[in-house]
Amino acid sequence: MNILSLFVLIPALMMLGLWAARNVNQVRGVMVTGASALLVLSVWLTVAYLQARGSGETAEMLFTDSVMWYAPLHICYSVGVDGISVVMLLLSAIIVFTGTFASWKLKPLTKEYFLWFTLLSTGVFGFFISTDLFTMFMFYEVALIPMYLLIGVWGSGRKEYAAMKLTLMLMGGSAFLLIGILGIYYGAGAQTMDVLEIARLHNIPEEMQRVFFPAVFLGFGVLGALFPFHTWSPDGHASAPTAVSMLHAGVLMKLGGYGCFRVAMYLMPEGLAMWGDFFLVLTTISVVYGAFSAVVQTDLKYINAYSSVSHCGLVLFALLMMTRTSCTGAILQMLSHGLMTALFFALIGMIYGRTHTRDVRELNGLMKIMPFLAVGYVLAGLANLGLPGLSGFVAEMTVFVGSFEHTDAFHRTCTIIATTSIVVTAVYILRVVGKILYGTCHNPAHLKLSDATWDERLAVICLVVCVAGLGLAPWWVSDTISGSVEPIVSHLLVLNP
Repeated sequence: MNILSLFVLIPALMMLGLWAARNVNQVRGVMVTGASALLVLSVWLTVAYLQARGSGETAEMLFTDSVMWYAPLHICYSVGVDGISVVMLLLSAIIVFTGTFASWKLKPLTKEYFLWFTLLSTGVFGFFISTDLFTMFMFYEVALIPMYLLIGVWGSGRKEYAAMKLTLMLMGGSAFLLIGILGIYYGAGAQTMDVLEIARLHNIPEEMQRVFFPAVFLGFGVLGALFPFHTWSPDGHASAPTAVSMLHAGVLMKLGGYGCFRVAMYLMPEGLAMWGDFFLVLTTISVVYGAFSAVVQTDLKYINAYSSVSHCGLVLFALLMMTRTSCTGAILQMLSHGLMTALFFALIGMIYGRTHTRDVRELNGLMKIMPFLAVGYVLAGLANLGLPGLSGFVAEMTVFVGSFEHTDAFHRTCTIIATTSIVVTAVYILRVVGKILYGTCHNPAHLKLSDATWDERLAVICLVVCVAGLGLAPWWVSDTISGSVEPIVSHLLVLNP
């Protein structure tokens, strides 16, 4: 069996174990065992990939395998990873592991919650290892569908409204995506759905690319919070339980940027040439609009949700700039944002679980009451605003430096506008940190609150170490993804000089 199939098999075994579990302790045991196995497997895969590249391996994808699934439509169960896939799998495993501990005391229906959470994880892992368009789309849908129940049943606030809104908008994006995938398949000659083979043949007619490129980019872009289709994100994140917010913002939204780069841009470069500037304007709006919207929010989750709109918009913005540096920065931004937004949502959930409020106006002086959680929140905020030494600085600097490599007025103007988000981000982060953590606590009930428990500390420490590790030692990620970004960008630059 191909080693990559373990990323699908382990969650499947976890769901089987959860179904057989008879009490909460058994449920927790299954989740910790499975999440730990996925984390170890992803670390091993990362090391093995770097060793293979270091030994001179030149294949575009490693650990590949393909099994015919449905011959009439040439659908295969095809798997393989490059550097981009490897870091996305590592990110997913980290979020699943920490999300398990962030949900350690979740009630009611603990077993059912983790069953749907694991199914969501299965879709995410399957998507990142797939190289067949249909298989990729199938896992994409598997990752989306559980969100409705996870928010609608275990969420808070306007959870039914948020769950329905999220599901309808993402399913609408999926409809565009399916149309685009069928256009790619028949445009390529209806002989294969393999992404690498279609890119190698490069035989999709230019007219079809111009028609189907916006469908695919929009289909993935909806999940990447592309303006004006981003409105599901703040409501969905605000109502979702803690670990679901972590996985959704930290990993699921990365499916959008990954799909836009791997499928839409790579397979339809002529379509990109026609539509690229249009979508670049939309992503610039996403970056700035998300940042300014976060400034006026008073709910901690809404602040982080609109911040995610801005930072995920920065991913698509960097990809559309199509320079080697900016595309490398886009992958770094996907990884950085995944880690720091998961840390944010974890901490917000822990604070809410104690104070029963997320309103900034009702929180004061938490630094003295729960210092561990407060320090974690400060570190997450500093990473978000781009403090040197943390992951946000490395990612954003790479994005903006790569984007400014363009010499034409249009691209540089978009870059200058997008950089204003840095200042706005600093405003809302420092405002919130100063308001809720420092000063005097005005609510006597909050003075009796406890600090983080061991399971919460474990989740927070893991994410903080990863955020700091990426900020202090970004070269290992850059070395991992550079060999994968280079051929795609070179392919695009040849056709879009």
